[in-house]
Amino acid sequence: MEAVPVRARVCVAVAVAGAVLCLLPLPSVRTSWWALALLAALYAAGERVARPRFAGTFYPVLLAGAFLLPAPAAALVALPGALLAPVEQRPVLLRRLWRASQLALGVWAAARVHTALGGRDAVAASDFPYVLGPAGAAVLTFCLVLVVLDGGIRACADRAPARRAWRGLFLRSLGPLAVHGLAGLMMAVLWRSRYGPVAALLVLLPMCVSWWVFAQYHRQRAAHQATIRALVQAVDIKDGYTRGHSERVGQASMMIARELGMDDERVEVLRFAGILHDVGKLGVPTRLLRKDGPLTPEERRVIELHPEYGHDIVRGISFLGEARSAVLHHHERIDGSGYPYGLRGGQIPEPARVVAVADAFDAMTSTRSYSRARPVPAALAELERCAGAQFDPRMVEALVRAVARQGWHPSVTAEEPPPPPAPPSPRPAPTRPGAHR
Repeated sequence: MEAVPVRARVCVAVAVAGAVLCLLPLPSVRTSWWALALLAALYAAGERVARPRFAGTFYPVLLAGAFLLPAPAAALVALPGALLAPVEQRPVLLRRLWRASQLALGVWAAARVHTALGGRDAVAASDFPYVLGPAGAAVLTFCLVLVVLDGGIRACADRAPARRAWRGLFLRSLGPLAVHGLAGLMMAVLWRSRYGPVAALLVLLPMCVSWWVFAQYHRQRAAHQATIRALVQAVDIKDGYTRGHSERVGQASMMIARELGMDDERVEVLRFAGILHDVGKLGVPTRLLRKDGPLTPEERRVIELHPEYGHDIVRGISFLGEARSAVLHHHERIDGSGYPYGLRGGQIPEPARVVAVADAFDAMTSTRSYSRARPVPAALAELERCAGAQFDPRMVEALVRAVARQGWHPSVTAEEPPPPPAPPSPRPAPTRPGAHR
């Protein structure tokens, strides 16, 4: 509990108080208690299976409750599932209370709006298309309440402006919740029809199928991540002085891609490209990677083969997509003096131009056996000086803007290397950014 900011705890307390107030009229409300119990049990069972990775999969059950029950009873549907669902992060009790209060408030508000617009009568009469209006307003209300509360708790926990915390949450949430709302409406209409609750429960079958499909997707994604992690760890073990470099380049590449307005899928590809850009070092003799003194021209030519080695390693990994071109071409230069093929300007694939800037930036801001780390402003200034000759100016400008707004706080999950037996002998810094091993 001590790790949670006071403002966040106050936010949770306010939400809990609000949820209690929503439930206070419950003893005097005329409702179908067996329907409430059945919906609550369904939601609790679904959340127990789906949480935490597939949170929200069973929102149609909550929304069906908002369409069928009075507001206080509908709010109660969410509580058992939210309070019993698995929680991975601590403090567990605080997170469960927050989740339960958030959902209770959202469902209560959705049910109030739905009832005020005559939606319950329309559901009972299966009055299409009029039934869609109140249901749509209720789903929109549910989405707004969740987004406002989510943004508020993030702002309280991170001490960030609320406007930034809310940015994008609404648009990301509205689409999935609209689909859940349609499923919940189908459940409510079938529930009130002559076929009864049994027919309504059939709506859950597509939900279970979709949950299974998402589970398979996440397992496949976890396998992809494990493949990449294994390759990166192999490189880190072989080239201990640059341990963590791959993940930092992946992070910087992701910052550039987001600054350029790329979609989330392409941002992820650029992250993979940054992480795997040096995988070809697995084909380079270890003695060259760990050599303390200057490299001979012959040794430099051997090291410059690592982009081609890397491309040979990853060419069969289909999910990497255009990240493979970045592995092969990240040492090309805009003026055509790079390697391995001497491409220039627009001939260099865009992912490679992104990774080239991210790679040089981390090389300059990291301490290595042959150079001391430069301050971030000095590294950015050097990138700007070399823009147009060595680097794509557009990528450099994107990194400068991203670092100015977010700062540079690399998050590295690779294990720290064991301390070397003796400090390496110093070596003059490279004469140009990117002239690193």
